[in-house]
Amino acid sequence: MKRIVVLAKQVPDTANITGDAMKEDGTVNRAALPAVFNPEDLHALEFALSIKDETDAEVVVVSMGPPKAVEILKDALYMGADKVYLVTDRKFAGADTLATSYVLSAVVEKIGNVDLVVAGRQAIDGDTAQVGPQVAEKLGYAQVTYVDSLDAIGDDYLTVSRDAEYETQVIDVKLPALLTVTENANIPRYPSARHMLTYFKSNIASAFEADRVEKAEKMGLVIPVLTLDDLGIDPERCGLKGSPTKVHAIKNIQLTGGDLQLFEANPTSIKSLVHEIMKDYVEV
Repeated sequence: MKRIVVLAKQVPDTANITGDAMKEDGTVNRAALPAVFNPEDLHALEFALSIKDETDAEVVVVSMGPPKAVEILKDALYMGADKVYLVTDRKFAGADTLATSYVLSAVVEKIGNVDLVVAGRQAIDGDTAQVGPQVAEKLGYAQVTYVDSLDAIGDDYLTVSRDAEYETQVIDVKLPALLTVTENANIPRYPSARHMLTYFKSNIASAFEADRVEKAEKMGLVIPVLTLDDLGIDPERCGLKGSPTKVHAIKNIQLTGGDLQLFEANPTSIKSLVHEIMKDYVEV
């Protein structure tokens, strides 16, 4: 295996919701939430790195987002990724899964000689689980979703186990292929202290002072940026223009607690509990 591309996304940390997390219009106030490496994408990266450990394949991590997404690309370098790319352009803003997968498939094609693409099952800020399969479709790659273990590595295939809800499917998938992995696939490794010392000053070129960019490039500290022009793709298929999904209304639902009733573990109390449930949920 020559090259593995990992698709990673920086997302709002929805595990730490505060009162300022929603705007008045019902949209997410991303500025009020810390940004993190999408959890299942970390498992995708570990999946790729475990294959690299066995085959010496090159691991390339790609993230589509604003310049701030460079933070998770640095995390990927700390964990052992060989190369990273930030895919960013104002014309990509507002993309739904269709437009996003169009851009990401073009990135994979531009990188070239890619045997395997690995992504997390879904992102916690969308929960659609659509981007990975759509990228596979556009690339013409075989795809296996909901992968929860890597069982064997062959010269031109992988054997993986897939969570099919009521059964586990063991699948031989021929390369090139795209896999989406779940949080059960592995335990992501810790960042390497050596890699952190090497890459902690890494950033995109525009973040360096003009007279220091060349030196940073020689030291391997400049993270490459890919824009719409770099990819040579159709702007009508990117961002809002290329997104048929439209959000017409958003409702901000706040859950509040009700009265608390305690029922003892005896026949009389159990009958009372059943009666209360039937009263609330059964129409007579």
